Amino acid sequence: MSSVAADPALDLLAAVRAVEPCIRAHADAIERERRIVAPVVDALHERGLFRMLLPAAFGGHEVDPIAFAHTIEVVATIDASTAWCLCQASGCSMIAAYLDPRGAGAIFGGDPRGVIAWGQPPNGRAVTVDGGYRVTARWQFASGSHHATWLGGVSPIFESNGQPNLLPDGTHELRTILVPVADAELLDVWHVSGLRGTGSDTIVLDDRFVPRVYTARQHPDERRESGPLYRLFFNNQYAAGFSSVAQGIARGMLDAFIDLATTKSPRGVHSTLRENAVVQSQVGRAEAVLGSARAYLHATLDGIWREVVRSGALTLEQRVQIRLASTFGIHQALEVADTLYHAAGSSAILASHPFERRFRDIHAVAQQVQGRQAHFETVGQFLLGLDPDKGFV
Repeated sequence: MSSVAADPALDLLAAVRAVEPCIRAHADAIERERRIVAPVVDALHERGLFRMLLPAAFGGHEVDPIAFAHTIEVVATIDASTAWCLCQASGCSMIAAYLDPRGAGAIFGGDPRGVIAWGQPPNGRAVTVDGGYRVTARWQFASGSHHATWLGGVSPIFESNGQPNLLPDGTHELRTILVPVADAELLDVWHVSGLRGTGSDTIVLDDRFVPRVYTARQHPDERRESGPLYRLFFNNQYAAGFSSVAQGIARGMLDAFIDLATTKSPRGVHSTLRENAVVQSQVGRAEAVLGSARAYLHATLDGIWREVVRSGALTLEQRVQIRLASTFGIHQALEVADTLYHAAGSSAILASHPFERRFRDIHAVAQQVQGRQAHFETVGQFLLGLDPDKGFV
C-alpha cells in the first residue's frame, strides 16, 4: 500500500490475499445466490476488512482514502460483487462518526460483526415522537443487505403536527435512520444483469419506532470524531471506492486477456492473438488508459488527503476534484473492458471464461449513480465559475 493505516499492524494487501482463495472458491455461489455467501462474509470479518473506515473508537481501522481505494481495487480483480459490498459497508460504517456514541457502540462496539447496509434515495417519512421517530420508508439498492446486522436509509423529518422540520438555513432536515435487520422487511427485487452478488434489495419500514440514538444527521456540525478521515464525506469515499471497483474489474479482464492471447488462435488464423499487431496495440493502449486513470485517481486522493490532514478541512474544490477523477476512472475502465471483450472474440461470451461476468459487472458499475455522465457537467460548472450541483460532490 502507498499509505499507512491508523492501525500499523493492519496489512490490507495481506488480508486480501488471505481471503482471495475463499472468494474465488465461492464466486459462482455468490453469482447464483445473488448475495455474498457466508464463508466469504466470515473470511472478510476475520481479516477486519469490513472495518476499514470505521472509527478506531469502535474497533475500526480508519485507513486513509488511498489505502482504501487500493484495497477495493484489488478485491475487484477477484470478484466485483464482493468488492462492491465491501466498499458499500465501509462507507456506511462512517456514520459512526455522527451517531450518538451509545448508538454507535451498540451497532459496532458490542458486535465485532456489526455491518450496516442502507438504501437510496432519501424518502419516506420520519415523524418526531418521544425519544425518537416513527418511520415509514422504502429504500432501494441496499447493497450487502443479506449479510448486514443493521439496515437503514435517509429520511426527511416531520413534526408530530405533520409539518416538515426545517433547519436554520430553511432546508428540510434529513436524518440517517438505522434499525436492526429484524425490524425491517427486505423485498427480493435484485434480479439484474451485473453485480448480481451484491444482494441490493429494497428495505421497507412500516410505522416503525426508531430511537433517536440510532439516527444521525450527516453534517459537519454533528460530527463527533476528530480524525481527518471524517472530514471527507460519504460521497467522496463512495466515488473513489466504486471507481476502484471499475478499475479492478478492468484490470482483471486485462490480465485474463493477456493469458488468453498467449494460447488462442482465431478461426482460420495460424498464429496466436498475441502475434496480431492490432491486438498488441490494443493491449498497450489498455495498459496506458487504465494505468493513467488509476494514477490520476490516486494522485488526486493523495494530494487532497495530505492537505486535509494539514488543514483539518475539505473544500468544495477538493470534492469536485475527487468527483472528476472518480467518474473519469469509471469510464476509462469501461472503455478498456469493452475493447478487451470484443478482442477476445467468441471466448468472451462463454460463462466458463473470465470475461462475460466482468463485462456485465463493469456495465452495472457504469450505470450506477457514481458513473453518471452528468458528473462531468457538475465539474464543468465549477470550473466555469458557476454554482455546481453539490448533491454528488
